[in-house]
Amino acid sequence: MPDMRSPRPAAAPRCRLASMKRIAFALVLCIPATLAAQSFTVSFPTEVSAQPLDGRLLLVLSTDPSDEPRNQIDDSPRSQIVFGLMVDGWQPGQPAVVDASSWGYPIRSLKDVPAGEYTVQAVLNKYETFHRADGKTIKLHMDQGEGQLWNLSPGNLISKPEKITVKPGGAPIAVSLTRVIPPIPTPADTKYVRHIRIQSALLTKFWGRPMFLSAIVMVPEGFDDHPNARFPLMIFHDHFVADFGNFRTTPPDPDLKPDYSERFHLAGYNRIQQEEGYKFYQQWIAPGFPRFLVVKIQHANPYYDDSYAVNSANVGPYGDAIENELIPAIEKQFRGLGQGWARFMYGGSTGGWEALAVQVFYPDHYNGAFAACPDPIDFHAFTNIDLYNDKNAFYLEGAHKRVAQPSMRDYLGHTFITTEEFNGYELALGDHGRSGEQFDIWQAVYGPVGADGYPQSIFDKATGEIDHKVAEYWREHYDLEAILERDWAKLGPELAGKIHIYVGSDDTYFLNDAVYRMEDFLNTTKNPPYGGEVTYGPRAEHCWNGDPTLPNAYSRLHYNTMYLPRILERIQKTAPAGADLTSWRY
Repeated sequence: MPDMRSPRPAAAPRCRLASMKRIAFALVLCIPATLAAQSFTVSFPTEVSAQPLDGRLLLVLSTDPSDEPRNQIDDSPRSQIVFGLMVDGWQPGQPAVVDASSWGYPIRSLKDVPAGEYTVQAVLNKYETFHRADGKTIKLHMDQGEGQLWNLSPGNLISKPEKITVKPGGAPIAVSLTRVIPPIPTPADTKYVRHIRIQSALLTKFWGRPMFLSAIVMVPEGFDDHPNARFPLMIFHDHFVADFGNFRTTPPDPDLKPDYSERFHLAGYNRIQQEEGYKFYQQWIAPGFPRFLVVKIQHANPYYDDSYAVNSANVGPYGDAIENELIPAIEKQFRGLGQGWARFMYGGSTGGWEALAVQVFYPDHYNGAFAACPDPIDFHAFTNIDLYNDKNAFYLEGAHKRVAQPSMRDYLGHTFITTEEFNGYELALGDHGRSGEQFDIWQAVYGPVGADGYPQSIFDKATGEIDHKVAEYWREHYDLEAILERDWAKLGPELAGKIHIYVGSDDTYFLNDAVYRMEDFLNTTKNPPYGGEVTYGPRAEHCWNGDPTLPNAYSRLHYNTMYLPRILERIQKTAPAGADLTSWRY
């Protein structure tokens, strides 16, 4: 595959950084010959950093006064405009030029930005150099406890939002990065929510610098009063979260101003969340409620807010690190039962894929996986792309036309963003797969290492052309349906009764298509049959959880209780003779 550096127009200027001595000459070089585009010069003073910096410089233009521009870039139709530029060894006081050649989203180039009034803000997403154990030296942004959010990451440089006027051929606009995003406070332990952090030997060796794994552990009522009790462990796979959500020990705030959830088409959804969080707390402490540990893992890494909880050539041995270092540490500190029959997983979207994948890759470590709206589990349906047979990821190719393919839809089928646009969004945020976004983490986790040390592309981010050789690597290592089909004779006896999959038939990201294919295979299994369930939510969007009695706006707040009846039944059915079934039922 071609590399993922942002492609430039054929006649694009080559200038990027200019010394103070040569600034006038450099600015002339960096303005396109047509003088059609506005350009910007961005610098930072020594007071902010006396050292040269590497990273992705992001310049944001906004017409929305509701927030800082840096907080208004996303994959929705509401997104404001961002342009990205790589800087390497950027010296204090040295201007970097953002011009018509910088890759932009949702407007491709500065030359196409309409003249008018905007608020401008710049952000430097700082990179550090990693000397990996595989001999590759690469530069990436290391998460700073925020979950790989370039606009919020501590240590990143930002400018003060300023009102400006964009006009074609206007003089370059100077922007100064004068602020540093401060560190995030460490959350405190509470009666029910505890925290654990360990240095991983496996990940430290792979990345060539200290690497850590953390977890948020919700302990049961009476945990401190029953020191001899040992507990089943439930892993709630999810994206990065700063602390345990959807759990509230106080009644809802009567003065809370109701908001509106566009995702669920509900007024006052913030109130609903507080009400459901308090109901969960009341259920959690109720007499007779099963006492168990709920764990949310924090495994943000240099590529994403989440490692996908498996071993990967690019991201590292996160699967083994979580299973063999973090989970034993959690069970030791919080008195887990420490055996596969007493461990379960659930999660949605990325967490749904993780729950199923970890169950497949570590079949005897867990006694069941409840995977809601999982990321693609069959790469014949990689969202709506067939990686094995399609030629292009962006377009449906016809005899005399090509049709742009959607990446995201609403419940009525309206397209919010196309696959090409989504990958253009990622290219603006980072080249070489460094955007910290969805398609880039998929290829980082699933793909081989490229010659330059960065993930080898599954498709060209500018044209959409698929590399089928890379797709075969994906099939062999991470296509869960293909792996189950290939290895069912071995895996089937260890997985029977453990696989549970739920998805809406109108999933926002077309994730139901891969589930259809997985179900077709699972229904053919014999010796043994898979013995689980695959269930669909009619007209349900992302991320339907499997509860047919509630809309997903509510069921998504019930992960920690909705699968519990099946879990308890499974424990009773499969626990070995002499297993502890009583100490945790006080």
